Amino acid sequence: MAAATVDVDARLLRDWPLPEPGASADKEDRGSTLVVAGGRETPGAALLAARAALRAGAGKLAVATAASVADGVALALAEARVIALPESDFGGPAADGLAKLETRLQRADAVLVGPGLHDAAATRAFTRRLLKRTARAAIVLDALAMDVILDLRRFERPPLLTPHAGEMAHLTGFTREDIAADPERHAREAALRWNAVVALKGATTLIATPDGDCWRHASQQPGLGTSGSGDVLAGLVVGLAARGAPLAQAAAWAVALHAEAGAALAERLGPLGYLAGELAAEVPALMARLAH
Repeated sequence: MAAATVDVDARLLRDWPLPEPGASADKEDRGSTLVVAGGRETPGAALLAARAALRAGAGKLAVATAASVADGVALALAEARVIALPESDFGGPAADGLAKLETRLQRADAVLVGPGLHDAAATRAFTRRLLKRTARAAIVLDALAMDVILDLRRFERPPLLTPHAGEMAHLTGFTREDIAADPERHAREAALRWNAVVALKGATTLIATPDGDCWRHASQQPGLGTSGSGDVLAGLVVGLAARGAPLAQAAAWAVALHAEAGAALAERLGPLGYLAGELAAEVPALMARLAH
């Protein structure tokens, strides 16, 4: 029998503390993160996800992005090492680019693949090969990288997937209306079928695990429905996972932090019109407040 769904609220987060580094910890103790993101038309996705990972407390960061935009990403993101990936004919990650990531994949504590990547077929093939080369890191799949489940059907080791209702419909064959009518059922069934942690995003987000656990977070923040907001959320998840949080915990905390950041900006700037790029800077103070 499936466990009852648990609400993600301030009390839950306080009783479910994130891994904290010791007073003498350095960046190695806060985890190594690899973000594979961004293309020639969407380099900002890599920046949004990478900055969010750092704001979530990740220690070391590398960003692998399309060669055509890598120089610009490197100049804009002084805190990270930036790796230029060869591109497919349609601007996606070329399969031979994995050779540039072999060492990083072996050492990474958490890996995010997907934000802003182009070329669905190339991204799908690249992600499939990347999963075979990643034995220890926590894996977060976002955007086009989630299409890999259409090939694999079931993961050998559970990653985290971050679909919204439209993406969930694409991945499962149900309609968007079906998903919206009963998101909890669809999140739970997909998590079990795929052997994955599934964070089904929306005004109410459901986080389900293949073990039958489920969490629910509800928030009325229309301003979060803006370009790049999902990239920030994915970056928060991978940053928390790099620190050592299990994927379900990383997702629950990231969803709550994302919503609280939106609420803080809405109070200061207004309910609509704040930018996704402004969310991550709110996170460190919110993390400290929610922990107590």
